[in-house]
Amino acid sequence: MSKKLEPIPSFKDEAEERAFWESHDSTDYVDWGKAERVVLPNLKPSTTSISLRLPVSLLDRIKVEANKRDVPYQSLIKTWLAEKVG
Repeated sequence: MSKKLEPIPSFKDEAEERAFWESHDSTDYVDWGKAERVVLPNLKPSTTSISLRLPVSLLDRIKVEANKRDVPYQSLIKTWLAEKVG
């Protein structure tokens, strides 16, 4: 037996909606059993800046390799890290 769902109210802004969902259980409003997986191909992953100390000679070699590939050296480092970590 499925339970009767409450209608989702209208909200004047995102802050009001956020406050509502902080104090209400979504299972009273949404049948999660009917949910479908969504793919968002254009969504960029979150990034964060880090500080990494490298020997000058290593950084110079990385920059040479990046120049050969016509890509920014930081992008090349990210690519290499992603390949290594898998």
